[in-house]
Amino acid sequence: MTSGHRFRSDFMQTFVARGHFHSCTDAEALDGLFLRERVTAYIGFDCTAPSFHIGNLVQLMTLRRLQQSGHRPILLMGGGTTRIGDPSGKDEIRQLLSPEQIEANKQSILKDVSHLLHFGDGPADAIMVDNAEWLGQLEYVPFLRDVGRHLSINRMLSMESVRLRLEREQPLSFLEFNYMVLQAYDFVELARRYGCRLQSGGSDQWGNIVGGVDLGRRMGTHELFGLTTPLITTSSGAKMGKTAEGAVWLNPKMRSPYEYWQYWRNAEDADVGRFMRIFTDLPLDEIAAFEKLGGSERNEAKKVLATEATALLHGREAANDAAETARRTFEEGVVADGLPSFTVARAKLAAGVAVTMLARMSGLTASTSEARRQIEGGGLRVNDERVEDVNATVGLSDLGSVGAIKLSLGRKKHVLIRPE
Repeated sequence: MTSGHRFRSDFMQTFVARGHFHSCTDAEALDGLFLRERVTAYIGFDCTAPSFHIGNLVQLMTLRRLQQSGHRPILLMGGGTTRIGDPSGKDEIRQLLSPEQIEANKQSILKDVSHLLHFGDGPADAIMVDNAEWLGQLEYVPFLRDVGRHLSINRMLSMESVRLRLEREQPLSFLEFNYMVLQAYDFVELARRYGCRLQSGGSDQWGNIVGGVDLGRRMGTHELFGLTTPLITTSSGAKMGKTAEGAVWLNPKMRSPYEYWQYWRNAEDADVGRFMRIFTDLPLDEIAAFEKLGGSERNEAKKVLATEATALLHGREAANDAAETARRTFEEGVVADGLPSFTVARAKLAAGVAVTMLARMSGLTASTSEARRQIEGGGLRVNDERVEDVNATVGLSDLGSVGAIKLSLGRKKHVLIRPE
């Protein structure tokens, strides 16, 4: 079933109109289910890092759309599956984390994103569940007997995530191979415990999701459904949320609200409307009006995208502060206090610190050699003055009126170096 189907339920209509739809196990039947009853649906997230990134935000927005349409979302945290490692889209074995690391990551993640959903005890309130609750209690032999007998090794070997690893002769551990079994079992447990009917995820999870639907059928649950979103790329083909500095994290300590705002402000012209639909709550008719803008007006649309996306994640005040910092920095040419800052020991600054070292330490460049190349190309500036010498240093005498040194890469990346 394709997204060209005329859906009748509010959720499926919104899901398509917002650009989320990729594939569904039975779209027509699922549409009918949304019309008849309040649907409980889940998306699973492993706890491999202390923050989600923009790729995860696509899925969080799916849960948000579900709740906005009156349905109940389950945010499933993979306290159990994180101990195994999902081979999907990976070329090498995932580094195993300790239970303490997994728990710390889970708590950090929830702190950053729980406000995107309304949690509680009401019929459409979201719930957070950790699959360690049941996976940690499983006994191996009974699990093989009761669940393993329903799963086909032939089908598992044909899944793209497994097939590609085997074709490239890259290692696929028995531990990882079991990941898809546990994810399928998660769906069965959620169906039994919470009446869950739907699992959603990115298109790279299609095989795992279908495996859960099939296992539920074989183990006698009610009918289950799978629904996926497309892999989000930019118009130029780059993977969404990847930058030269790495992933675009949702944690404000790992990427400040200002840097997050700037990420959206720098979106390609052709992506503005699409990103507004996926990553903001702006009404669709307003988005359509923004898409008609051209020339310099498109920059205003990008600012709206940046502010609305940042407000959704970090709050309206932080979004407005980021927008004002950008305005003062670019339109007034002042050193705005709201820029990301990096501290250096006052004694070090007193002795003088190489610009190339500061560029690397502050994250403006990935290495000192890249910083040297930027200086040679005229890309690095100190207090808005171009750095001419690759051996240049800065010190306390370079502190500006705000008690910081402004270090810039190009026109759009800035950081304040402050003494401590």
